[in-house]
This record gives sequence, C-alpha cells and structure tokens, in this order.
Amino acid sequence: MSNLSSRKIRAAAVAGVASLALSACASIPGANVAPGSPITAQEAQVGAQYHPQFVAEFGGEMTGPYANYVEQVGSNVAVQSGLANSRDAFEVTLLNSSVNNAFAVPGGYVYATRQLVNLMNNEAELAAVLGHEVGHVAARHSARRQATAQRNQLGGVGIAILSSILLGDSALGNTISRGALQGSQMLTLSYSRNQELEADQLGIEYLNRAGYDPRAMATLLQSLAAQNQLDAQLQGRNNATIPEWASTHPDPASRVQNAAQLAGTGTGVTNRNTFLSRIDGLIYGDDPQQGVIEGRQFIHPILRLSFTAPQGFYMVNGTRAVSINGDAGRAQLTTGPYNNDLNSYLRSVFQAIGGDQQQLAPASIQRTTINGLPAAYGTATVNNGQQQVDVTVFAYEFSSNQAYHFQAITPAGQAGTFNSLFNSMRRISANEAGSVIPRRIDIVTAGRGDSVATMARRMAYTDGQEARFRVLNGLGSSDSVVPGRQYKIVIRAN
Repeated sequence: MSNLSSRKIRAAAVAGVASLALSACASIPGANVAPGSPITAQEAQVGAQYHPQFVAEFGGEMTGPYANYVEQVGSNVAVQSGLANSRDAFEVTLLNSSVNNAFAVPGGYVYATRQLVNLMNNEAELAAVLGHEVGHVAARHSARRQATAQRNQLGGVGIAILSSILLGDSALGNTISRGALQGSQMLTLSYSRNQELEADQLGIEYLNRAGYDPRAMATLLQSLAAQNQLDAQLQGRNNATIPEWASTHPDPASRVQNAAQLAGTGTGVTNRNTFLSRIDGLIYGDDPQQGVIEGRQFIHPILRLSFTAPQGFYMVNGTRAVSINGDAGRAQLTTGPYNNDLNSYLRSVFQAIGGDQQQLAPASIQRTTINGLPAAYGTATVNNGQQQVDVTVFAYEFSSNQAYHFQAITPAGQAGTFNSLFNSMRRISANEAGSVIPRRIDIVTAGRGDSVATMARRMAYTDGQEARFRVLNGLGSSDSVVPGRQYKIVIRAN
C-alpha cells in the first residue's frame, strides 16, 4: 500500500483507465488488424498515452541494473514476434510489486513484477513470461475480446483492461459497485483459456527463435503453480487456485503439460548463472516503502501505521489498498480526501461504495477513540439480491488532512467479525518504523555438507522455510541440492 496519501496521482490513473474504457467502445485499437501484423500507429499512441498510469497502478517502475536486464531480455524476445523490427520499439518495464504478475498492452509495452522475476530460475524463464505476454499483443487478443464484448453490448474494456475488485463476483461482493472497492493491481489483462494457450504457444515459438530452451515455459508455469499451492497453505486456504481478484491468468497448473508438449525435446540456452547473478540482491516480498505484511500484522513505516488481521484471515498488499480476506468476510484499508471532519468523510466513503446505482448510507455514525486515534464508524445493511449483507466503514483521523479507513463486508448481523481488526489500528513510533528491514534475494553456492534443510534454515522466515526454499528454486519434493550449484535464499538486508 504505497503512497496512499498521493490521491491525485491515483485518481488520475483510475480516471484515465475509465476514459480509455469508454473511448475503446468507439474505436478499438487493433480490432481490424490481422494477428501477427506490425504495431500500428494507433496502438503505439494509445499504449504511450496510458503507460505512465499503468506503471503508477502497479507499484511504480524500477530502474537500474535489475530493470535494465529485464528490459534487455524482454526486447530480445519481443522482437521475435514480428510486431516491430527494432528492439527499441518495445518498452519493457520492471514493476515494483510483490504480486506475481506480468502483462502487456498494444503498442509494444510489456511489464513484469519483480516478485515474478524472483520466482524464476533462469533467463529462459524470464524470456518465456515476457514472450507469452507479447504473444497476447501479437494475436490481438485484447482487441478481439473488446470487439466481442461490444457486439454483445457489454461495453468495451479498453485494451483488455478489466476492472475487477477485491470481492470479485461473489454473493457478498455483488452489492458493492465495481469502482468503490477497487484494489491495487486489479486493473489487469483478462483472457480466455484458449487465448492463454495460444499465448503460451506463441511464447514458445519466440523462445525457439531467440535461441532459448523452449521448455522454460513449462518449468516457469510449474513454479508458479507450486507458489500458488504454497501461498494457499501458508494462508490457511484449502483452495490452491489463485482467487480471481489476485490473478490475471487461469491456474497455471492446468497449462504446464500443454506447454511441455509444445516444447517437445527442443534445446537452447537457459543462462541460469547469468540470470541468478543479475537478480542477486533484488527485493523479495513487500517493499517497506509500500508497507509490509508479517504474519497477521501489517506495518507501514512511511505512513507510520499498523494493524492486525483477525485469526483465520490473510492479507494482500497492493498499491492503493491492503485487502483482508477470509470465508467470513472481506475488508480493505484505503484512504480518501479528508477535510478534518470524520462524519463527512464516513458518509463520502459510503456514497462511493454505493456508486451511482445505489444510495448507501450508515444507519448511524458512532464516534470513539482507538489507541489514541479519533475514529468514527457506521454500518449499512443491504440486500445484494441473494442475501442481506452488512457494509461497515471504520475511519481514523491521523491528522487534520489525513484519514484512513477500513471498508468491510460481511453477512448481515456479522459485522463484529472485524472488531479486532478495527480495534488494532495504531500509530507506530519512529523506532518501530526504523526496524522494518526488507527481504532480498541472496545467491549462495551449496557446499559439500549442504542439504535442502541446511539451505532452508538460512531463509528469513519463521514458517515454511523448506517449502519456501524448494518453490523459490524450482525443486520438487524429492529433489536435493547439488554441491557447487548456486541457489536462491531470502535474507534480511538493507
């Protein structure tokens, strides 16, 4: 949850995407362009216009050696698509996000998050992910989906940008307008299963042309599937499939076998050691500048706040919001314009949640103090067409011009589910803020006496050390470390 106080930047980004979605109905870039054709001037113009907004929405652009390396690999594989003859025609961006994600938009703009790069184990896998995303652009998947939606009178989605929200289309979520609980990193490419498979195929073709091992697509998808499974276990979820609100792609486990078959026995370089040396020291997980999740606690050293999720809930940290998720309800921490009046602030949040289609207001507004912070809260009970639900907003004043609030949704009568969350919000001291140290990737060489267990004990976690080490390094349950071989571990380091 970075820069929550930078409301003007966020508002501009969301407004820009919204206007893009509307304008796309009239003229869809690439709608009349044959798959595989070069980038058109219209596509390039639209991509350039909205590139800064996508960067802002997905955690910001990283610069320096890490970003330069990703840009180099991405441009080398993208040029294999035939979209352009020059590597300079592509803008490949490394995003400062702790979510495993990658996407591309028409005009030669390709994006990957640092967390997804951290999960990779060689350069060929990096090329595979970026090639897959370029495949979507080359096949004009976004334009085809927009055209279909327009014909069905469902409205354009502007360069395949689909606004999804924390609550997805669940029974609880249907009562909230799609704009109101928009979490960060949720403006994302959305494709059908067949389009994903086609992008995999194109990505593998690009790998072959660039001289990479085409089997890297399958190994990366396997690592992503394993990470999904591990995340579910660590968060106490039974379902290992990435929730719709947290993923831009279908479950990769179902695509591993297909990618392996497409690659066949093809050979090529992986550049494993080069890749590992180039990501050594890259931030892993949350960036303290955006706040960090430690178990059930969220702490933001810049905004100087902290809270604790209820037992049985897990959190996802995004650019504009922190989501708290569980079977009994969902919540978000975010902010909005504040004019030193908590009651007015609370009403404005309810109005934003209700949107244009539903007038939403609390039955009453209660004032209180939470850990020394002036606070106000209220609940509105509404029917979402399937059941009665409670929408609760709990706001805190941090200064005369800054407030933060939780917005939560639960089945009617169960708003108390989040009482411990609401009561846990507090201001942190400078010393506590200064103690937040980021995790980073450290490349180490296995010694003769090393095993998975000894290597895993060096991971900067108190839980799941061995499972984390195996997934991070693409190791199966029966794989062993090889003396003299390099591996990734995660350490605490400034």
